[in-house]
Amino acid sequence: MKKITKILFLATFLVFLGYLDGFTQCAMCRATVGSNLSEGRGVIGTGLNFGILYLLLMPYILVASLIFLWYRTGKKELAQRLNLSKRIKNIYN
Repeated sequence: MKKITKILFLATFLVFLGYLDGFTQCAMCRATVGSNLSEGRGVIGTGLNFGILYLLLMPYILVASLIFLWYRTGKKELAQRLNLSKRIKNIYN
């Protein structure tokens, strides 16, 4: 269990480290979209909107993956505990 915790901590740290560079681009993206829309070209704005949605989706996918792994690990541990308790009851009955 400690190995999984270390791996998850490292993965989370690396993800947040990667997002630090992304926060500095918001003003630049807004200026680019604003200038392109005023010139009548909306193609770049559409691409940036898809990029923003992609970046928005990644944290939700990561959280959902972590919850799924946590649930699956807990379910396996519960099955092992129930199996062990059944074996102990069979021994003492």
